[in-house]
Amino acid sequence: MEEVINYGWLSLIPAVIAVVLAFATRNVVLSLAISLFLGIMIQFGANPWLSLQHLFSDYLFVDFATDNNPQTIIMMITVGGFVALIEKSGGARAFAKAVANSVNSRVKAQLAAWLGGLVIFFSDSGNSLILGPMFRPIFDRLKVSRAKLSYILDSTSSPVCILIPITGWGVYIMSIIATEFETLGVNGSDASTFMAAIPYQFYAILALALIPIVAFGKHDFGFMAKAEEQARLGLPQNTTADDTILISEDKKVSPWNMILPLIVLLGTILIMFFSWGFPFQNIPGSKIRIALTSGYLLGSIVCMIMIVAQKLLSFKEVFDVFIGGMQKMTSVLVVVVLAWGVGSVCKDLGTSQFIVDSTLGIITPHVVPALLFVVGVVISFATGTSWGAMAILLPIGINMAVGFETSIPMTIGAVLSGCLFGDHCSPISDTTVMSAMAAGSDLLEHTRTQLPYAGIAAVASFIGYLVLGLTGASVWVMLAVVLVVMVVLYLVLCKLWGVKLEDSNS
Repeated sequence: MEEVINYGWLSLIPAVIAVVLAFATRNVVLSLAISLFLGIMIQFGANPWLSLQHLFSDYLFVDFATDNNPQTIIMMITVGGFVALIEKSGGARAFAKAVANSVNSRVKAQLAAWLGGLVIFFSDSGNSLILGPMFRPIFDRLKVSRAKLSYILDSTSSPVCILIPITGWGVYIMSIIATEFETLGVNGSDASTFMAAIPYQFYAILALALIPIVAFGKHDFGFMAKAEEQARLGLPQNTTADDTILISEDKKVSPWNMILPLIVLLGTILIMFFSWGFPFQNIPGSKIRIALTSGYLLGSIVCMIMIVAQKLLSFKEVFDVFIGGMQKMTSVLVVVVLAWGVGSVCKDLGTSQFIVDSTLGIITPHVVPALLFVVGVVISFATGTSWGAMAILLPIGINMAVGFETSIPMTIGAVLSGCLFGDHCSPISDTTVMSAMAAGSDLLEHTRTQLPYAGIAAVASFIGYLVLGLTGASVWVMLAVVLVVMVVLYLVLCKLWGVKLEDSNS
């Protein structure tokens, strides 16, 4: 369309419908499909026949082949094959038995998964898809819920990546900062500005800090408490994973069947990173995906060779497992492609801009960080994409920081924190989908169990940005304050609606 049309409140319909229907129907594919079609109907005069044509010509076909999306699709398919080999071969089961003596409690299991998430920092999706098969049997043995595992995976994926400049997240954010600095004539390095904004990223830091607090606290509340109690009692959980293990218990399987493929995976990624100038040069997101896909493929090949060489499965059987894993990613890819479509239709309707214009009407410089954080939360949760929200809000935030003469790193940190919330929690976010899949948890179960915990970090972050803007306090002092606020909120909610969960002796 040549003429820019202001759809006003109608622009909110696709995002609202997607989230509401997802929770109401527990069917994400149906919810996204209806949301996408309604968004197209709004643009084309409620003409269903015309909208059906544009559904494919302007959205699904286009989004499937736009920018880096094909790379993401191929990477996810390869990851599916790798994950299937690891979990079906018995390697993860053997690893769980091998660490049984050291990881022998609920607290240790949660801390081990958390530490693993901190170590695997290079990819938000790779984090979940590597650690999920490793820790699923350990969590099952210790009767920790799949919902708790998916929460830990999700909370150590994008929150870790957004804090590190050499990840695809860091490269993307710095590219936006560099563009705005050039446009505004700001003297400053995008890399040094990103680094200066790290301590201001309250939400990412709090989301990571909350995991050990919950683990050591041995209390859960809300839907998570219910999920944990079901796991402790051995009751059926809301899971989606196929736990069939092709290799029988009477065959001796080594933990190296999982460890060596992971070493090959990580080694391939690091070798490629070093060849591209890491850690002295920023690596483009496209190259990061090349390294990840190559690593998953070589790791899969090594895993298949080991299984066949040990005569655990025939070549045909192990290859069928790999292909089956790739095919299982189809349902995830459907969700991701539809989510891309909803994001595109929201962009065309001007959803993000409408939210920004409505929220940023009358403001004072002191509340800019807190307000930008809230707007980022709303946009990212509604659209399921933090990158899209950052593309809208970072330029606005930097312009406002320059105009109001407020701290640019503080403003950037507030924007990034708000935009991260949606990627972490929205049921239509690809990382939320993959965290649930990797943990073997139902997607809506994962979303509703982790939302209250993410909400604690979000409320504490908002308070921090508000106080920081009004007082100009030291960021390190305020970081300590928001951490205390989050702990207090957690303890209060546990006191009101919490359940204490000790290790089961059964």
